[in-house]
Amino acid sequence: MKDIVKGFPKDIRSLIRKAKWTMPTAGLAMGYAQANLVILPEKNAFDFLLFCQRNPKPCPLLEVLEPGIYRTEFLSSNADLRTDLPRYNIYRKGRLEATVKEIKNLWEKDFVSFLLGCSFSFEEAMLRAKIPVRHIEENKNVPMFITNIPCKPAGGFHGPMVVTMRPIPPDKVSRAVQITSRYASVHGAPVHFGDPVKIGIKNLRKPDFGDPVTIKKDEVPVFWACGVTPQAVVMKVKPDLCITHSPGHMFISDLLNEELAAL
Repeated sequence: MKDIVKGFPKDIRSLIRKAKWTMPTAGLAMGYAQANLVILPEKNAFDFLLFCQRNPKPCPLLEVLEPGIYRTEFLSSNADLRTDLPRYNIYRKGRLEATVKEIKNLWEKDFVSFLLGCSFSFEEAMLRAKIPVRHIEENKNVPMFITNIPCKPAGGFHGPMVVTMRPIPPDKVSRAVQITSRYASVHGAPVHFGDPVKIGIKNLRKPDFGDPVTIKKDEVPVFWACGVTPQAVVMKVKPDLCITHSPGHMFISDLLNEELAAL
């Protein structure tokens, strides 16, 4: 495990490609940016691109590929988006049909791939500031919740924002806000902290995606916009086909986190 955590992105991607790592990627390749993945047929791509532009908080675009292209240019030079994520979700007409380890057999020439910023990318800075990241401490997938915060619609795409939650000691919340505000391209500052009911979350022990984590006495739940938002949107608008990362199972890029930080 230690070798994997400290490994370089290309080495971890190689293990993922061989199905030797199929777990969430939080805490892996510290220092390097991770990304959410959304793949849609070309007929849906423009509307989704517009959706991302109108909703940069949950859907911060890092890279968009030409139809049929599965190798990135900005985030890496030797990765294959069909094989280099630990798990993929396959949605057909809004229903999760399967979770798989690679999608080479599903690939079509009209597929357009979108890579979106991921909040895992600012966790290194939080840890350096001695702010706890509970899901890493407990070796769990980050808890994610569907909220009552509406996204701005675009074309056929509309739906609720998804958030990640990290419990933070009260005296460290302002520092967490300061740190993550520098990383606008990976969701930036929190969208809410405190009472989860105000954003439509009824039970922090029952996340819609990921795992529940320990919330210690007096800790404050802090919520950041999440790149799983497109999956909640897809379940609502029901396009014929959409392929995404499985929540928490991200694409690990060759780009340093600090390269994404606001100057």
